[in-house]
Amino acid sequence: MEKQENDFSTYNHGINITERKSLIVSGVKKIENFDENEFLMETTMGMLAIKGEELELIKLDTMQGSVSIKGKINSIEYIENTKDKEKDGIISRLFK
Repeated sequence: MEKQENDFSTYNHGINITERKSLIVSGVKKIENFDENEFLMETTMGMLAIKGEELELIKLDTMQGSVSIKGKINSIEYIENTKDKEKDGIISRLFK
């Protein structure tokens, strides 16, 4: 029997918020870290930070790549890879 691996590139990424009280994120590769004030997850479209109050993981579906969260949602932010930007900034400043 062959081992079947998840191909995360085929997951569609989407965010559905209902009245700032519940949130469903699809296209999630993995959850990096979470607590009652912030969730940090890797999605097919990049790193995603969700900040709020009394955040709680309701459902995690690893087969479908979806996460359900409830609590007060204050912000949703995609985080760019700052390490690459810092390298480019230093190198570009040296060769000006």
